[in-house]
Amino acid sequence: MCTIPRCSRERRVVEVSGSSRVGHIALLGNYLPRQCGLATYTTDTYDALRNRFPDLKVDVYAMDDHPGRYAYPAAVTGAIPQDDRSAYLETAKAIEASGAQALWVQHEYGIYGGSAGDYLLALLDRLTIPVIVTLHTILEKPSAEERRVMDALLHRAARVIVMADRGREILTRVYGASPRSIVMIPHGVPDRPFVNANTLKHAFGWSGRDVILTFGLLAPNKGIETMIEAMPAIAAQHPCALYVVLGATHPNLVAHEGEAYRERLATLAADLGVAGNIRFIDGFVEHDDLLDYLQAADIYATPYSNPAQITSGTLSYAVGVGKAVVSTPYVHATEILADGHGVLVDFGDSAAFGREINALLGNERNRLRLSERAYARGRTMIWPRLAEKAMSEVEVMVTAQPRRLNTGGMLSNLKPDLSAVERMSDSTGMLQHSIFSVPDRRHGYCIDDNARALILLCAIDDIDDATRDKWTSIYASFVQHAWNPDKRRFRNFMNFDRSWCEETGSEDSNGRALWALGVTARDARVQKHRDWAARLFDDTAALAFKLGSPRAHAFAMLGAAAMLEVQPTHRLSRELLERFGNELLVLLDTARRPEWSWFEIVLAYDNARLPEALIRSGLALGRDDFVATGLETLEWIEARQTSPDGRFRAVGTDSFGREYAEPLPFDQQPLEAQATIDACAAAYQATGDTRWVEGANRAYRWYLGANDLDLPLASFGDGGCFDGLNPAGLNRNQGAESILALQLASVAISALGKRSGAVAGQGGAVAA
Repeated sequence: MCTIPRCSRERRVVEVSGSSRVGHIALLGNYLPRQCGLATYTTDTYDALRNRFPDLKVDVYAMDDHPGRYAYPAAVTGAIPQDDRSAYLETAKAIEASGAQALWVQHEYGIYGGSAGDYLLALLDRLTIPVIVTLHTILEKPSAEERRVMDALLHRAARVIVMADRGREILTRVYGASPRSIVMIPHGVPDRPFVNANTLKHAFGWSGRDVILTFGLLAPNKGIETMIEAMPAIAAQHPCALYVVLGATHPNLVAHEGEAYRERLATLAADLGVAGNIRFIDGFVEHDDLLDYLQAADIYATPYSNPAQITSGTLSYAVGVGKAVVSTPYVHATEILADGHGVLVDFGDSAAFGREINALLGNERNRLRLSERAYARGRTMIWPRLAEKAMSEVEVMVTAQPRRLNTGGMLSNLKPDLSAVERMSDSTGMLQHSIFSVPDRRHGYCIDDNARALILLCAIDDIDDATRDKWTSIYASFVQHAWNPDKRRFRNFMNFDRSWCEETGSEDSNGRALWALGVTARDARVQKHRDWAARLFDDTAALAFKLGSPRAHAFAMLGAAAMLEVQPTHRLSRELLERFGNELLVLLDTARRPEWSWFEIVLAYDNARLPEALIRSGLALGRDDFVATGLETLEWIEARQTSPDGRFRAVGTDSFGREYAEPLPFDQQPLEAQATIDACAAAYQATGDTRWVEGANRAYRWYLGANDLDLPLASFGDGGCFDGLNPAGLNRNQGAESILALQLASVAISALGKRSGAVAGQGGAVAA
């Protein structure tokens, strides 16, 4: 084996803006000695980072398809058994505890466990550091599960690296990814000198041969048949031509049929009379040996049959060492060989391969020019350049991390504040959404928010009578106008021009409207609003019996329980509470498992409203079984909303729809904390047990920064609340739902503190 002298590598650290902030990262992917292209890539990435940035600490976490088989080098901090979900969670803890400032993930379908590799998401869900992901495959037509996983991965990644511009286009067009989060960094290549292939051939016994090389794990999608079928025409003009097929058969293919595919290729060569012009080299080739093979070849051929292939490491390496390349026009080849840096022929076109290779072998001058152009392009792709570009993106991610709240001190409750509610409201009602704190009129209004706003105006203290009357009337008017007597349902969505978007709203929106009417009938500060609400409740509440959603039932139950406090003999409310309460008991019995005390086989939004509705119904009806079941299920959901360090952790939206599955932590929404506070208040009312006061306080402190990211969602001083907590930080928009959740939570926690005599939310200042 010949030894090729390497160019000396520079050891100085490239100046990256603010690089002192990034001294430690984690790297996740396959790793040598596992035999696959991704393992080689991850290993090369590690080496490039360490060579280019000697002071950078890089922890490697290797995906392991055969635990115990590989003797990993010291660079590997830990290995993750591919199909052991608990190992992903343990690795997340290790990464968090390590002090790493960012995680760089190498993503490829098939190397992570779970459905379409979703065990990786379980790991990422438990990280608070920013994540950068290199996508080695980007599917234009993913399956439903592949799409789900990629959508979640894109949502979590602060930066996404693609190796071809087409990858950026697919991500934005198919997946709706933000172009700002995508960066194109070509596949890295080694920094070797440009050499004449003839000076190296003797080491392989190729002296005097015109060598065409294809490298990679042998599989049908590599198109080797196309090149074999081209060899008779090539050998006719260049009898000394030798086509070298370098690489082991793909392990999955070996497991399925042994070496039958390799044998079929050899038979094809013999049948075409070119067996002497073809050499199969079976085995996994080490990195340096591969480069030696490449430099000793005259032409590199990639006859791949998959047009959508986004990246090919071997094609990148061939360009990097300055090979004349003849390739089919798959995505990566069309980009890296563009502008005369290689030759493209149609898929499966053996005649075209023969023609173009003959032309190059017959004109050494043209072949040399093509090789020099490829080598020049390769200089832009060497591994040190990849390391520089990637670390530049990591630096941006780390710098952009939101400032963390120091929660070592005490957290003070917030006084209810109507300012942000008023900011989001006009003479029609409360607008749904905002861009940061500025109302976004494009999305108009909905009854969900106006019903909640009506409840708030009934509960909030310390506002003057004129302000209360003004906004109570506006929100009540919206609810009144939303009623469609022809359909016997409330509408939900209204455009900014006051035109309705629908004839009937969702079940939840109808349930919330009834809830607001019942509470207003009980709690409005003036008789005129109580009378209006009671009348409209009487006219509309029967619609609840046509609703099927358990949450819609729960919302209606909360309204009916309030009505019974106003009118203890209210027949419709009593019937509604009895029927829906009994139905919740049946749902619980049906869905229950030893470890699952919940009404549904999945978790969703506003979870705590279900036990709250049972508790308040039980108190209103004198049904101890309702109260007991409400307390049991509230205790169960509260346990799943508590992080290992004892903080409130809202069930993340990523959890929705996962059958009998433990909740995922992101994205966390303000609505969940408010619902938990209200449910705990109901539980305290039913039991007098101060544990429920502490449960409410824990949920309230989530708004103040006692959460997974130590970031306050309350925008202190103006009554605002950010829309959610995601792995990368805050969703800094302030929509109506979030603002109302905070203000209603502040009202509820204040009232609970007065009732219990406890000091809610133990005290000191919180930074804005």
